Amino acid sequence: MSDKPAKDGGLPARRSAIYLLDQIIGEGKLLPELIGAGALDRLDPADRARAQRLATETLRGMERADRLLQKHLQKYPPLTVRNALRVGTIELCAGEAAHGVVNSMVNVVSRHKRYGHLKGLVNAVLRKVADKGPEQWPALRTPRLPKWLRGPLVEAWGGEAVLAMESVQFEGAPLDLSVRGNAADVAKAVGGKVLPTGSVRLMDAGQVSALPGFTEGQWWVQDAAAAIPARVLDAQKGEAVLDLCAAPGGKTLQLAATGADVTAIDISEGRMERVKQNLVRTKLSATTQVADAFEVTGQYDAILLDAPCSATGTIRRHPDLPFAKDGSEFGALIDLQARMLDHAVTLLKPGGRMVFCTCSLLPDEGEVQVEEALGRHPSLTVDRDALDRPGIDPAWITEEGGLRLRPDHWADQGGMDGFYVACLRKTD
Repeated sequence: MSDKPAKDGGLPARRSAIYLLDQIIGEGKLLPELIGAGALDRLDPADRARAQRLATETLRGMERADRLLQKHLQKYPPLTVRNALRVGTIELCAGEAAHGVVNSMVNVVSRHKRYGHLKGLVNAVLRKVADKGPEQWPALRTPRLPKWLRGPLVEAWGGEAVLAMESVQFEGAPLDLSVRGNAADVAKAVGGKVLPTGSVRLMDAGQVSALPGFTEGQWWVQDAAAAIPARVLDAQKGEAVLDLCAAPGGKTLQLAATGADVTAIDISEGRMERVKQNLVRTKLSATTQVADAFEVTGQYDAILLDAPCSATGTIRRHPDLPFAKDGSEFGALIDLQARMLDHAVTLLKPGGRMVFCTCSLLPDEGEVQVEEALGRHPSLTVDRDALDRPGIDPAWITEEGGLRLRPDHWADQGGMDGFYVACLRKTD
């Protein structure tokens, strides 16, 4: 645990972590939207970071925590109490002092209007976990994805590949940077290494804004896989380039850095504000517009369509997703992607190119989407040559000519987000 102990024993952070888990598991809310809505605003920066870390680590290790807890529970207590036990178990098995963890969790539950009478249960169970849990923890299996998601992924990629993905996701994600100038120079300055595709990776980054080059705008945070679509598009100086669904803006910055005439579109005013801030920090130029993608008109040499999707490829960074979602909205997302792709085709100049991508591991949001688009649009062809980029393994190229990126790729280096990327050219 990297956080310094708070004077109050970390009680506010622990209480807030339990609240986040209650909202994610019980109400289906995602962690970024909870934080964006101010769930942690009352905490000081250290407690805010600790609460978020505790919630994230508990989500990643929940299956292991539950396996340890079920040995000491005759029946499951209410969700808030169970989440207190889970957070406590995660901390105990990570080496936190037992007295501090147990006392904090008892304190949190004792103050609860409905569940205060269960403080004795929390005390007894966590003391038992403290006794044997830390030594039992490493022997437990790597946590599995929920059945609603694991089933389709096993069908698509096979059980062995999914086990490898789960192993990477359990470890969490390092910090990747996209660089304006020389990647080797930035890597040396920040203490990272250059990945085969040109991104810089830090295994233990600390505070991002304190890293060398942040204030000067020499780089921006972007997963190595998320940086590949813009590299595949290969925007050229002076080209009219459209970035649909642009926020949070990493791809916009990549495109702007080429000298292309970039128009960035996003429907969210708040998210677009973040794009604008990053453009200012990096001293890059792009036209930004808050608009519905279906209302966009004009003709462009190149289009980057990072379509709304299930985000199942980002679980190593967002372990809340499998617990907040159940897959019920995927059908609507797949339909939306097809309609957005069809509209984007109308915005493409003859001879122009479009990169379609999603941060999804589901073929219906990638391979199948492109196959069906090719059937609907005789003017489209797949540009396989566009995938011939540094660091791209030919084994990642799919039958229809797209690029399938998975979390278990580069597993020995920290993995990557799951993505699907395809470059489509308009012949007339």
